[in-house]
Amino acid sequence: MLRRHPPGLRPYPKPQFFMSLGDIRFWIDSAHTDSALARLRAEHGTADGIDALYRERPDPWGATRTCYRYQRLKYERLTAFIPARRYERVLDLGCGIGAFTRHLAPHVGAITGVELSASGVQQARDLSVDHANADYRQGDVLHVGDAVGQSTYDLVILADVLYYLSPLSAEVLDGVCASVAAAMEPGGVLLLANHCVGTPDAESRQTRFIHSRFRQSSAFRVLREAWRPFYLATILERVEE
Repeated sequence: MLRRHPPGLRPYPKPQFFMSLGDIRFWIDSAHTDSALARLRAEHGTADGIDALYRERPDPWGATRTCYRYQRLKYERLTAFIPARRYERVLDLGCGIGAFTRHLAPHVGAITGVELSASGVQQARDLSVDHANADYRQGDVLHVGDAVGQSTYDLVILADVLYYLSPLSAEVLDGVCASVAAAMEPGGVLLLANHCVGTPDAESRQTRFIHSRFRQSSAFRVLREAWRPFYLATILERVEE
């Protein structure tokens, strides 16, 4: 079973504010990272641009920095949002340097992180030497099957990845949805989570568009959805075809 409060961790939920004053720096750094990524993609293309970002900025979005409260609490709350049961094969798509992969690793059978950047994959491997059940592969969320082959999973994580796709169209999202569904077992669970502040924010409108395309897919049914500061999380179940 995916334990909601494993030994050594504080039981969830525990009342505390979702961010501290120090987390203001987290948002500033993230904005700088997004600007740097836009520049590198324009100069080198998507794949090479993302790889250049990870070479220039290890942990570019501050996922492992303990000085930030927000990201740690986000991982805890996303984990608690996943239906509590035993997951034997987990896939974390767009895993970056594997921060959420490592957060989940103690609670699941085996977990595979897929990341487009070769530099990001190497960092994830270096940081995960104490997690024997965590494996990392280079791959593209647009072509999940190329990374995982014929493997299927009973839990897939797709967090803070899809709004970086360009172009972000209905056709592209439907293709990703089909690719992800093909890598899942019937009855498997998909956690879809993306940054979401509010309707006036351009990225938040992209997030609502992304989640709506997945909700409309015949491959999934929605189990639950919730907005939390500052992300939208949707749990979908892979249905029998």
